[in-house]
Amino acid sequence: MNTDLQIAQAAYLENIHTIAEKAGIAENYLELYGNDKAKVKDELMDAVSERPDGKLILVTAINPTKAGEGKSTTTIGLADGLASEGKNVMACLREPSLGPVFGLKGGATGGGYAQVVPMESINLHFTGDMHAITSANNLIAAVLDNSIYQGNPLNIDPEKVVWKRCMDMNDRTLRSITIAQEKKTNGVERKDGFVITVATEVMAILCLSKDIHDFEERISKCIVAYTYDGQPVTVKDIKAEGAATVLMKDAIKPNLVQTLEHTPVFIHGGPFANIAHGCNSVIATKTALKLADYVVTEAGFGADLGAEKFLDIKCRAAGLKPDAVVIVATVRALKMHGGVEAEDLGEENVDAMLKGAENLAKHIDSITKFGVPYVVAINKFAKDTPSEVDALLSWCEENNHPVALADGWAKGGAGMKELADLVVEACDKENSFHHLYDVNSSIEEKINTIATEIYGADGVEFSDEAKEKIALFEKFGWDHMPVCMAKTPNSLTDDAKIKGRPTGFTIHVRDLNVSAGAGFVVAYTGNIMTMPGLPKVPAAVNMGIDEQGETYGLF
Repeated sequence: MNTDLQIAQAAYLENIHTIAEKAGIAENYLELYGNDKAKVKDELMDAVSERPDGKLILVTAINPTKAGEGKSTTTIGLADGLASEGKNVMACLREPSLGPVFGLKGGATGGGYAQVVPMESINLHFTGDMHAITSANNLIAAVLDNSIYQGNPLNIDPEKVVWKRCMDMNDRTLRSITIAQEKKTNGVERKDGFVITVATEVMAILCLSKDIHDFEERISKCIVAYTYDGQPVTVKDIKAEGAATVLMKDAIKPNLVQTLEHTPVFIHGGPFANIAHGCNSVIATKTALKLADYVVTEAGFGADLGAEKFLDIKCRAAGLKPDAVVIVATVRALKMHGGVEAEDLGEENVDAMLKGAENLAKHIDSITKFGVPYVVAINKFAKDTPSEVDALLSWCEENNHPVALADGWAKGGAGMKELADLVVEACDKENSFHHLYDVNSSIEEKINTIATEIYGADGVEFSDEAKEKIALFEKFGWDHMPVCMAKTPNSLTDDAKIKGRPTGFTIHVRDLNVSAGAGFVVAYTGNIMTMPGLPKVPAAVNMGIDEQGETYGLF
């Protein structure tokens, strides 16, 4: 069997003009990046603004495991499945981060015969958006430190700088550093650190802005530090908002690419769902809704993270109303949630799989709390046994969960028609979409609601530092914002080792941060980190270029 990379390298790509025409985008709205990708100009949204919106479909999943769930594969395959049924469809995905690409998790372009292409380009430098975000973030950091060095006219306390530098790579050595050492001309020495680019507020703002002017307004509000007398200092105060926006002038535009079956796809923005809000850009989604009758998008990790943030943060900010949710599960992953170790997944184990199905049940329960119709997609793996698949289908049917097998990895759109039909039906069902909580509730109330209703926790424990932050945020009026929970994706709890559907646990909030520009408060739980590290054997060590000039080892 060919690897994902080999399948992608062998694929025939339509000229991007052809893909744009299929999406209803005129040539004059394109900014070409070669023959196979393009950015879409700002003027397109104005041109289509009076059109009615299509149907919005969110793809989410159970808690991820080492066995794999294939959420992006399902998202892409579903778009191709809808297209094969004659539907006018677009997909909207996030851009991959180089950290997972060279680390452990991998890229974000799907797999098998349900991929977006050009796969190599998308997973690496693509159109330069990640570099622009990194540059804008670090420009703000440089201007901030320069202001402190050049007489500190804003009276900034160097011990209370909260804006960190970033890079789009896993590098644990940069989590905590000391800058401006040795010489006074190097600046004011202080403790600092790096976060990964996809965890920055610049990334969040890119994905929540409605246009470049909204981006500038939002970035100007970002809190970068506090003064000696405890007053917040913003990007506007250090006069860096204009330059940061200039760096983002092209990055704010959605990127148009295609699936292996030539379905149009916007890939734009890439916040992680465990430490950020985990959704592609509002600009891409809202533009696609004006161009297509069906728009398939995804939110990172499981429904406890990406979907909750999509529904409570992105939809609230953008005024979006999803028409259906697809919840992806695999037999293999459910067996792991049922207690099976990774090395034993090849052995049939119906009992463990059904035990693990309680994790799926919790995510279904969580989605119903938002009032949106849903469909369960069983992403098929070649080694799933008929008994296991039949048992999972029966479990869904007995519990009245609409369900379909999804075989996009092996068959592309042809393997997704059953799921596509169920999704179309779901989009036409009664929909009472609502947010989980009142945004004007207290920070503690919002966090408690998410923890108890979505995670199934008994309650929340706040550290003394977290309590101090909450009091500070209330003082400055930052408490009436949505909450973005930073939590391990591997468990409903804040302990990555606990699988399945645990009960009787407490969520521990150790710290908070305000993203005033993005418009939410971030709550850090457990030992979640904003700069990941590489595994013992990174994927990077198996990559290279062969004698024919072809990349190898990239999945």
